[in-house]
Amino acid sequence: MEAFARAIAQEAAAIDAGFALLFFSQSLVEASTLSEALMTHAPGLHHAGCSTAGEITPQGLEDGHVLAMLLPSAAFTAVSVMVDNLSSSGMDRITSEVEALRRSLRARLGCDRTQGTFALCFIDGLSYAEEAVSSAIHWGLDDIPLLGGSAGDDLKFETTRLISNGRVTSDSAIIVLISTEIPFHVFKTDNFVPTDEKLVVTASDPDHRIVREFNATNAAEEYAASVGIVPQTLTPLSFASHPVVVKVGGEYYCRSIQKMHPDGSLSFFCAIDDGVVLSIAQPKDMVESTRAALRDVEERLGSIDMILGFDCVLRRLDARNRQVFRDISELYRVNNVIGFGTYGEQYRSMHLNQTFTGIAFGERQAAE
Repeated sequence: MEAFARAIAQEAAAIDAGFALLFFSQSLVEASTLSEALMTHAPGLHHAGCSTAGEITPQGLEDGHVLAMLLPSAAFTAVSVMVDNLSSSGMDRITSEVEALRRSLRARLGCDRTQGTFALCFIDGLSYAEEAVSSAIHWGLDDIPLLGGSAGDDLKFETTRLISNGRVTSDSAIIVLISTEIPFHVFKTDNFVPTDEKLVVTASDPDHRIVREFNATNAAEEYAASVGIVPQTLTPLSFASHPVVVKVGGEYYCRSIQKMHPDGSLSFFCAIDDGVVLSIAQPKDMVESTRAALRDVEERLGSIDMILGFDCVLRRLDARNRQVFRDISELYRVNNVIGFGTYGEQYRSMHLNQTFTGIAFGERQAAE
């Protein structure tokens, strides 16, 4: 990590970068090791980032890497805050932190500008708090668009890490406000459509996102019967290939299953509760739906310089299962996508699953 941190410091100095976003696999590096190396070799470089469930590098989808995205001071003004102890924090506190962050950005810019400003958030993907945190952040942002990703730990589901300016934590969230004159567009894409097959949550543990029963029947057995799989053979690939969705405000959002427990209960990546009605979803072509979304973004911006992307780990698993992993990876490569595999995605006020959320930047000369 010493060599990586030195390279970051040299590049940051060369382009006068004021902020860095960092995404790293814990199978490659400990968060504390990375943080210490950055503070040693680039002490003046503000930074924020998190552990991953896979990375999106300039070469496409990969695993076991650490990557940094540097924001030149001439084009970007960024401020950030880390919110600790999510499990015991009131949401009012998070909204207050966002409002304070807006004041800090206003002081840096010399004006209160929402146009040309966006917000990023990185959240502990094992905190069970993403919905409440995303909503609280969104509340404090007014019309500033929010997107981000839940930190992962390479599908171990043990501990995720967030880093910010020398601090390393779990059970926390990082909020970054960024202002730029470079044109950008915030978007999301998924690849599923709801069917008429319904699963009603009839017994659950909302605090731990566990469903014990669907339709008054053992959760795993009822889910397996609905998708035509033997319960004993359910795996993360099964859940990735056969997602369930919930209807909110006329639109369907994925509520992905994380894993099956020995008693047949199911853990979810998203909030769940008794009475929630889920629909079995039918996947559509991931490559074509992703290509169409990227084409739409390009038409909106005129051209794409690069995309900061947050890609659900279940999309990655599903891509492998359907043998389109290389195609998706190539789409990301040719469209200059940089980012990481998540345990959930944030998009405006929503916490999502099995979705790709991103912010695309237009060509730099478009800002002149």
